[in-house]
Amino acid sequence: MKITVAESAGFCFGVKRAVETTYALLDRPQSGKICILGHLIHNPHILRDIEAKGATTISEQDIDRLADKASEDCPITVVIRAHGITKGVFDKLTRLTEHNPYFHVQDCTCPFVKKIHRIAETECKPDDLFLVFGDPNHPEVVGIGSYAPCETLVITSAEELKLCNLHNKNVIFVSQTTQKLSEWHKCQKNAKKYCTNAKIFDTICSVTENRQAEARALASTVDMMVVLGGKESSNTHQLYRTAKEVCPFTVMAEDVTEIPPISENILKMGITAGASTPDSIIQEVIKTMSEIYEGENFAQLLEDSFKTLNTGDIVTGVITSVAPNELKVDLSAKVTGIVPFDEVAEDSSTDLTAIYKVGDTIEAKAIRVSDVDGVATLSVKQVARITNFKKIAAAAETGEILEGKVTDIVKGGVVVTCMFTRVFIPAGQSGVPRDGDMEALRGKTVRFKIIDVNNERSRAVGSIRVVEREERKAMLEEFWNTIEEGKQYTGTVKSLTSYGAFVDLGGIDGMVHASELSWTHIKNPAEVVSVGETLTVFVKSFDREKKRISLGYKTEETNPWTIFTNTYAVDSVAKVKIVSLMPFGAFAQIVPGVDGLIHISQIADKKIAKPADVLEVGQEVDAKIIGIDEENHKVSLSIRALLEAATEEAEEAEEAEEATEEVAE
Repeated sequence: MKITVAESAGFCFGVKRAVETTYALLDRPQSGKICILGHLIHNPHILRDIEAKGATTISEQDIDRLADKASEDCPITVVIRAHGITKGVFDKLTRLTEHNPYFHVQDCTCPFVKKIHRIAETECKPDDLFLVFGDPNHPEVVGIGSYAPCETLVITSAEELKLCNLHNKNVIFVSQTTQKLSEWHKCQKNAKKYCTNAKIFDTICSVTENRQAEARALASTVDMMVVLGGKESSNTHQLYRTAKEVCPFTVMAEDVTEIPPISENILKMGITAGASTPDSIIQEVIKTMSEIYEGENFAQLLEDSFKTLNTGDIVTGVITSVAPNELKVDLSAKVTGIVPFDEVAEDSSTDLTAIYKVGDTIEAKAIRVSDVDGVATLSVKQVARITNFKKIAAAAETGEILEGKVTDIVKGGVVVTCMFTRVFIPAGQSGVPRDGDMEALRGKTVRFKIIDVNNERSRAVGSIRVVEREERKAMLEEFWNTIEEGKQYTGTVKSLTSYGAFVDLGGIDGMVHASELSWTHIKNPAEVVSVGETLTVFVKSFDREKKRISLGYKTEETNPWTIFTNTYAVDSVAKVKIVSLMPFGAFAQIVPGVDGLIHISQIADKKIAKPADVLEVGQEVDAKIIGIDEENHKVSLSIRALLEAATEEAEEAEEAEEATEEVAE
């Protein structure tokens, strides 16, 4: 018989987090007495094991008594189950911890459930309806409903939703994290149909979605499907219903003892497990089924092939699954290797799926081995740090420039993570000015050199400033080796003075004199440019020894006289703007920077006493260019010429009309 196990079978992130946290508390004497508020998870095997290790299951009625009992000699830690608790109980626990320093609370609520609590608190208003798709008796749903400051309604199916009166109500709609995805989609469709104001949040856990899809796909290819999990587990029940839809011979069992006798006609078996099922139960089922169908010899060979793994061992394994939050590794041992995100990623932005692939071989250190749940927690970082610190120490000798991300701001400097190794950069070596904000470096990728190494303590000190200084020196040498008169640069205005603008050419400043900023007279450089503005400038002159550069900005192409002569010629007609009136005539702007004179005799076709009799400042008129003095850049204009021409045209038109009339007579 061929046995296929779903890749996502077993502990989900939230359950695994709750279980590992509880075991860690049990291992720490300072945690005191460990009390689980309700069932930590829905798996009797795990619950029996943690109770055997000293944990006690309590109810809400026990909280006050325990808070009064907690003391320095007998500290007490209350663990909140993965499914969460009601808001009232959570607030009560918080108050009690504030009054008694020996009464502690460890919140193991699944992050996906916490997300729904936040939605209920922040999205719901007193007049809204908080609609929840789920099991009304499930502790997760009971807890969720308590966070909404409004009416709460729990429905169990899409059909039930049709019976609800949702018209004219503002509905906030969520789902229990472990509900059946297909039924949730039907609920969403009905909600949109019967309520125009529904605000829907997709709160089914992504792991649950993948697990259900995988169960359906696997069940469609096998003769028998086994769904492992606790009888109280909603997640397991949903998997069972999903698998049974496509594989009639589907059974649900808490462990191998509940699997019924199997016919010899079953050639393919599929196995999946709820989110609260430890790997040890899955492995036990695989082993038992193998013994039944392959005989004791095969089982013994299988057992012998599994090596024993201890905490602290360095192991090599093959990646069997890559998820955003962890890697699963085949160690050819009695346990499955799990590499949590924090033990393989350099920072929170790392995408594991882009770095690792199924089939890749990795080396890691076992940091916790649990035969109970059949899992070995591994760390890639701890192995990498040993090898990579040698590389970092060698970089101190060779002067190699390293690259890493600033992951923390600490007293006296920053911490850069490079090849899984933390390198301290003192504030004076960070490149940030003395009074600057070190937080500006957080999250940035920086280049640095190692300036000190402590091999005994595996610590290294680096310098960003050394690299910046060397790179600036190299850049300056390159700049002065290639600079030449007339060469263009693009720079940024760094500062302004009364006599010009200083432009940053990339770490090197040059000055544009005020006379070089504009072809027309300006009182202040700020009339033309501003700090931060990007300019294209050219080198007028430079002094390599004194490190001075004189820049030019205005060009012949921007010369107003050039623009004028390229646009107009004698006898051209231009629309001009009167800019000043004098006794002898009027000055008019032809193009910005070029004015022409309209002599008083050229203003009108009759004699006038003064230009103001006909013209006013700001007025726009058409004028004919009657003279251009190229040497002195002077232009003569005439309005009269256009008026006389218009009069002549009118007279000619009148004469032509009279002639036409005479011919007609």
